Amino acid sequence: MVARLVIAAPSSGSGKTTVATGLMAAFTAAGLAVSPHKVGPDYIDPGYHALATGRPGRNLDAYLCGPDLIAPLFAHGSAGCDLAVVEGVMGMYDGAAGQGELASTAHVAKLLRAPVVLVVDASSQSRSVAALVHGFASWDPEVRVAGVILNKVGSDRHETLLREALEESGVPVLGALRRVRQVRAPSRHLGLVPVAERQAEAVESVAALAAQVREGCDLEALLALARSAPSLPGGAWDPGAAPASAGGRAPRVAVAGGAAFTFSYAEHTELLTAAGAEVVPFDPLHDERLPDGTAGLVIGGGFPEVYAPELSANQPLRAAVAELARSGAPVAAECAGLLYLARELDGKPMCGVLDAEARMSERLTLGYREAVAVSDSVLAAAGTRTRGHEFHRTVVEPGAGPAPAWGLHAPERRVEGFVRGNVHASYLHTHWAARPEVARRFVDRCTA
Repeated sequence: MVARLVIAAPSSGSGKTTVATGLMAAFTAAGLAVSPHKVGPDYIDPGYHALATGRPGRNLDAYLCGPDLIAPLFAHGSAGCDLAVVEGVMGMYDGAAGQGELASTAHVAKLLRAPVVLVVDASSQSRSVAALVHGFASWDPEVRVAGVILNKVGSDRHETLLREALEESGVPVLGALRRVRQVRAPSRHLGLVPVAERQAEAVESVAALAAQVREGCDLEALLALARSAPSLPGGAWDPGAAPASAGGRAPRVAVAGGAAFTFSYAEHTELLTAAGAEVVPFDPLHDERLPDGTAGLVIGGGFPEVYAPELSANQPLRAAVAELARSGAPVAAECAGLLYLARELDGKPMCGVLDAEARMSERLTLGYREAVAVSDSVLAAAGTRTRGHEFHRTVVEPGAGPAPAWGLHAPERRVEGFVRGNVHASYLHTHWAARPEVARRFVDRCTA
């Protein structure tokens, strides 16, 4: 089993992404094959992880996929690697609201039997750091907090005080990163700006993070700690375990990408391929037509609101998408894809597949959701239950006509999304590894 570390923190903003991405890049530069992972439904951090390692960033979400799939998905993603680095989410013990430890960093660490390195923002404390670390290390005896990396350390004297205090905690200090050396990445309404939108600057940022971590962390000790993780029982998740479509020639499924559509799980493409599809990416910002022979269309999440003028200006592609939908080809649109299929977004014409208008709002909609399919669609039969996640700062005002896609049961009861013919469009992000029949159902509709 691959060596592994989980990078956790007492709270958001402590520096998990800085440390995790820096470690991934530093170990990769040292010649190790590093597998990058992120706890929870985040799409943006995995982009930086992929840049640091040259491998797809993968999510481990015990709410969306269920606890039993975490170790198999990890084994699938890390196959052939020397080391896996897993970046946590929020505070170490923060999980799905009202459901105990479910989907927390601590929960995933236990499922992976992985040692935890706690990243502590030390900027406003000295000896108190020992009490903080002791509390996190002793709260759940099944979580192995095996090291600390001190972040935002102010001076040599400050570092000495922190290290002396932590000698009493029994948890070793494996690194100290100085406050003046912090590498920052720009952010906006949904978090960091994705790699695809700032490729050159992101490369420089990741290189700087690697240098910072090499200088401030004990890489040999961290690698030895990762290698102390015991083996995991069971095998790896296999996207080909679900039967492929019964069709003949592989249907071509176009998947939106580029700077405006960066939110996707690697497993979705793998499942479509295993179901018998030929997956072809395209960029709605630049490509003026869909890939030749497109039989189905998948448009995932991202930031179309940032690129509304450019997306609107690409009228030939908007017309091609509308024509494909009118032809009855299956279309699956998720969050950003929903906005792109609307009649307009912030007053800019979009594809007009849906009789709806989308606009930015002041309110952030964020959280896990229990859902049931209200209507038969290309993704699910009516009555199918699933779990999803919402993450957007836009609203959609529908016209008349389309049936809703999902009935949501938490935190409040409401219907959401649209089903019209073979078009399924919704704000709800789902992880198809939890229900691999979704990909097979979609590919079957492409061949119908």
